[in-house]
Amino acid sequence: MYYYVAQNNFAGGDGSREHPFKTISEAAQVAMPGDEVIVSPGIYRESIDPPRGGEEGEPIIYRSSSLLGAVISGAERIKNWKKESDNVWSCEVPNSVFPDRNPYTNLVKGDWYDPSFKAHLGDVYLNGRSMYEVFSYKEVEKPVMQKASWNPGDTLFVWYCEQSKDGLYTIFKANFRGYDPNLENVEISVRSSCFFPQREGISYITLSGFKICQAATNWAPPTAMQEGMVGPHWSKGWIIEDCEISESKCAGISLGKYRQPGNDNKWTTTFVKDGTQTQRDAACQAVNEGWDKETVGSHMIRRCNIHDCGQAGIVGNLGAVFSTIEDNHIHHINCKKNLAGAEIGGIKLHAAIDTLIRRNRIDHCTRGLWLDWQAQGTRVTQNLFHDNVPPVGAQINSGLGLGEDIFVEVSHGPTLIDNNLLLSDIACRLSTQGIALVHNFIAGSFSYVGKGTDNGGRIFSTDRYTPYHVPHSTMIAGFMTILHGDARFCNNVFVQKPVREDLMMYLEGKKAGFGKILDLSCGTVAYSGYPSIEQYFAEFKTRPAVRDAYYDHLPVYFEGNYYFNGALPSQGEKDAYTDTKHQVMFKVSDEGNECVFTTNLFAFLPRGEKRLLTSNELGIAFEPEQRFENPDGSTIVFDTDILGNHRSVRPTAGPFEIPSERYVIFRTGSFRQPILIEGVRPLVAQESITDPPIPRWGEKNKVSDQPMLKDADENNAAETSMDEDISKDMNISLKNTPLLDDNSKGTSFKDSKYNGDTSKEGKNKKDISEETSFKDDTSSYGSESIGEGGNAVESVDHSSNDRKKNLHCQIALVDCDIISVICKEQARPVSEIFIEDNTAWVHLEGDSGIMEIDCAYGICHYIPSWSMEAEDTVSVKRSDGTMALGRCIAALLRIYIDKDLQDPDIMEERVSAAEAPILDHYGIQLRFAKRQLKLVKNKKFLTLFQAAEAVRRASGDVIVDEIDV
Repeated sequence: MYYYVAQNNFAGGDGSREHPFKTISEAAQVAMPGDEVIVSPGIYRESIDPPRGGEEGEPIIYRSSSLLGAVISGAERIKNWKKESDNVWSCEVPNSVFPDRNPYTNLVKGDWYDPSFKAHLGDVYLNGRSMYEVFSYKEVEKPVMQKASWNPGDTLFVWYCEQSKDGLYTIFKANFRGYDPNLENVEISVRSSCFFPQREGISYITLSGFKICQAATNWAPPTAMQEGMVGPHWSKGWIIEDCEISESKCAGISLGKYRQPGNDNKWTTTFVKDGTQTQRDAACQAVNEGWDKETVGSHMIRRCNIHDCGQAGIVGNLGAVFSTIEDNHIHHINCKKNLAGAEIGGIKLHAAIDTLIRRNRIDHCTRGLWLDWQAQGTRVTQNLFHDNVPPVGAQINSGLGLGEDIFVEVSHGPTLIDNNLLLSDIACRLSTQGIALVHNFIAGSFSYVGKGTDNGGRIFSTDRYTPYHVPHSTMIAGFMTILHGDARFCNNVFVQKPVREDLMMYLEGKKAGFGKILDLSCGTVAYSGYPSIEQYFAEFKTRPAVRDAYYDHLPVYFEGNYYFNGALPSQGEKDAYTDTKHQVMFKVSDEGNECVFTTNLFAFLPRGEKRLLTSNELGIAFEPEQRFENPDGSTIVFDTDILGNHRSVRPTAGPFEIPSERYVIFRTGSFRQPILIEGVRPLVAQESITDPPIPRWGEKNKVSDQPMLKDADENNAAETSMDEDISKDMNISLKNTPLLDDNSKGTSFKDSKYNGDTSKEGKNKKDISEETSFKDDTSSYGSESIGEGGNAVESVDHSSNDRKKNLHCQIALVDCDIISVICKEQARPVSEIFIEDNTAWVHLEGDSGIMEIDCAYGICHYIPSWSMEAEDTVSVKRSDGTMALGRCIAALLRIYIDKDLQDPDIMEERVSAAEAPILDHYGIQLRFAKRQLKLVKNKKFLTLFQAAEAVRRASGDVIVDEIDV
């Protein structure tokens, strides 16, 4: 059953399409397993506490009817500001506005938090971005730039709060730097969450397409009930997809621990047991109280844009087991530097058992990924990490504030890190064991090797004993301290970055306390002195007096690694390939909606020299005695690179199998499908490539705040006209010919390897859009194009501007081969139809080109070279309404291109007679006239996409009351 929500509706709706609920919470009260809640665009200022979840195979789905159109906000807008001086504005807010706790009387606190960083739970937002809190009126009048912030210029936008004498109001003072707060959008966070069940066990919920922001969350340590702006709260089977998550005070998404009475922030409330001991207690208590695969975890977070949160983009202890985090962009986490502690990172997970983290872009975070304790069966693959240390000029206040791409801490593994780009100045902090790094490109150093696994005791030993588990289970098999080593480095490429002078100066000042554990040397050199496997077992049997047999470093294994630009191998590495002659360059850049990695590596990297590795070659992690394998226990074969390309039997080291200088690693043009695609630029060894530019003081690297749903680069797309020969070849006729022909079979869009790649195996996976001629010839397009109304316009020669056009659609209609048209007296099946608003693209089977039709204005043109990215697909067989829309589009195409059609009105009448009754069944009126296809519902025009959405499900699920007549 479908329930509808529309923020601009009157209260008292029943959730029907005609009378929607006004709030999402109302719909949550009645939604049952298998139901779907469709939320119309608008700002929903509420905290949704779903009272029930779905069931396996029948989730409760909450979906924004348009991507990021529905906003769930933890804030309220404040408009009654009064000017006190040239710089200071003030306002009073009644405390009754806070539904649960007053975030301006409660401070951020909890285990593992650094209390020297004083901060309230709430924030003040100017035009969607949080300002900086200060704690005196004087600091509001004359703000001082905070040098620790990654964006110090922003720190001059400040606010201060206090309580009124009667305790009924919170009084705000703020410096908006010349902005008038009564004209701008100024908000304060009032709710502690946006979508978060208060009870445990609310499983199988899907949250899709929402923008969620501005909650007053508290610190989320592993030894407490971990709050988040969004989260499942100790349940199973949630899907959070295609969402934008931003501006949580602490954690954006929590996959974390439930509240354990008697052991909630016990360390910092009783001071009886150390934090490590309370964390061990928390894990054991969870097992005793039912923590297992049947009840907790198996979540999916995909295609989300997570940014500007104070503590973590995604956090979780115990609750993230067996989950998948993929295709997300996580960036600008803890960049304000107003919070500090041991739980900060783009992703911060404890006990990520059998958790898969793949194809994410993680950048500009204080620490990209932190896997703390029990990273057993965790796999980190095909990710891009960069700029996860402070920028030049930012003041570093602590060792934890330095940051790195990946931090693995006090875990026994097996933890697999393969086919990643690790490009920050510090690649990995490895206070751990049981790890394998395979086929990575690593530009930063390894830090804390052999260190950081105790609690800093001065007199007594304070080693941290952490759990390890029965393989692929939450059952605890034992506890052990960290011996270090038990590491494998295979087929990696190490490229030493130029060492930043400011980082060198910082480390020089810390040398007395840190020694060499924070060296900036790239390579495995940090593992010099660790025994090989042969040495370890040989000495284990002889037990020399100088060795503690059971408490010594574990062996380290090396195979097939390459070192450039002064990167250093371990002294024990026998087959290291070190290139001291050539300079490998690389950079990461955002080009429109694409994140591009450029390098000249393949000019110097030998190819085809390595052996194809599997789980068998990596062996087992020492303590849990578990292989580096898939969650189902099957063998991993490292036969796929970072881009999904198949590796040869003799693969190349590093993450790329196919040589190129330019790789599109991550695409931000659509949250529906940020894809990885292979590089296509030919190798030019002589070209010079510089290092990534360093942002100036006060600058923030530009990252688009919202998805770009269309490619704005019009120079990339030559809109070519269709010549006479093509018109004759596509002489589409529907007269006396059935539109359905079950004998015709075409290529299916859903079988594509990539978004918009309509290739077939017979084409050797070549994108069909790369072909430049509809008829496979190379003649220029010096012909007539079709203008409005189908009239011929001046011919244009496009032979010199025939470049691929990158297209985007909201929905792809597949299985269209059952829609046949007539070309040269022969039935021609339609391969796919792509729809974006009122634009449709028709691709006929066997044709390399595609026809673009503006159905509302009657404009059509031919695109000879193209690629398509789709947000969603649906089979035309799904409903007769979808089929009717497809047939209308095909008929409209025939009207545009068939010059011999003397009377289009006859065609329009025939199509209207055949298809109008079908669409009328869905409440949609068809207006097929004047070479235009228009659709009306309740006296309001629908776009072609809205009509397709309305008929794709039998009941229709698109809110149309916001559409202008």
